[in-house]
Amino acid sequence: MIKGIKGVKDILPEETPRWRVIEDAARRWADRYGFREIRIPIFEVTTLFARSIGAATDIVEKEMYTFPDRDGTSLTLRPEGTAGTVRAFIEHNRAADPLPQKYFYIGPMFRHERPQAGRLRQFHQFGVEYFGTQDSKADVDVIALLWRFLSDLALPDLTLEMNSLGTSADRAAYLPVLVSYLKSRTNELCDNCRRRLETNPLRVLDCKVPGCRAATEDAPQLISHLSPTAKSHFDEVLSILTTLGIPFRINPRLVRGLDYYCLTAFEITSSHLGAQNAVGAGGRYDGLVELLGGPSIPAVGFAAGLERIAMMLPEQSLPPVPMSVYIAAFGSLGSPAGVRLLDALRMAGISAHTDYRATTLKGHLRQADRSGCRFAVLLGDDEATTGSAVVRDMDSKAQDTVAMADIPRYFLSLIKGF
Repeated sequence: MIKGIKGVKDILPEETPRWRVIEDAARRWADRYGFREIRIPIFEVTTLFARSIGAATDIVEKEMYTFPDRDGTSLTLRPEGTAGTVRAFIEHNRAADPLPQKYFYIGPMFRHERPQAGRLRQFHQFGVEYFGTQDSKADVDVIALLWRFLSDLALPDLTLEMNSLGTSADRAAYLPVLVSYLKSRTNELCDNCRRRLETNPLRVLDCKVPGCRAATEDAPQLISHLSPTAKSHFDEVLSILTTLGIPFRINPRLVRGLDYYCLTAFEITSSHLGAQNAVGAGGRYDGLVELLGGPSIPAVGFAAGLERIAMMLPEQSLPPVPMSVYIAAFGSLGSPAGVRLLDALRMAGISAHTDYRATTLKGHLRQADRSGCRFAVLLGDDEATTGSAVVRDMDSKAQDTVAMADIPRYFLSLIKGF
């Protein structure tokens, strides 16, 4: 028996209604905020991710699925959606169209991580990218969209965490201060953070290892080293969030794992997810379009993990199971009449099923029970001859005799009160 790859999960039919609720809510809220869907390729040239995400990040160094194409070109399965969206924005000269422009995407991403709850090697994200304005209100639009989307799904114990990464000049002035502090605590850091100290020291602040968290408790904070411009931008974001009634807390440890972020950084977490508690996160990345060869276009966005949302989605957020009908048709006349009735019900918009293997009423009723259909239509040769069939409520066992031509209307009227 061939099994699925470790860390790549099948989403079975009994799980997909949960996913559809999440995806429908994502599209609904994206539409309310004026974002339009973009569908980007699952793989790109490796250079795109190395240049945008940062060659020294964990993603590029250890987590990407990279392989040579037949002509020797290095290709990579996308580990995130922003780089591909920016590449498409540049390649199709979208900057020549009126700005701002707003896109969203839903789809699979790929990272070679140690599989754990809500963290897979193939995972799914809902993300948005907002191009063309540096206004702090655009940051709030993106944050509010994510907050409203997750709140609409009634996810429990959500916390919006906020920080500012400042400008590139702010970080250039801050990093030597941070590195100097961290080097005085090197012996207290984990092996991964000792390596990060040389390549990406900001990520040390975000390490979840208890020893590293204790060692960095008194580390100098980037939020205390912001330029007046960066501080004003951040203060405006917080002020508007307060005006909208969206609660938040400042988290000076919050950094992004990707090199392209600047200014506003945010994350929505839940205590129901354990140590890896982020549900969605994002921030501003004003230099990325230019870095990838496009014009100087500011941007802000987020990505949310659908697996984590699915784990937390409460049952009350799921829609009721739609009414379905089982056609128990048998006999030389009843069987073809049943095929015609199945088609008539489906054309009327009613979910209708049968089991073509069953040849007796008893066999059909057994399958009707197993299928979970609320109603069964009993249709044998006698019913086909008279032009009427018996409709049975599988729960109460109550029965009605209904003219064949009226059966679609009969169920449509039931659906209205179902």
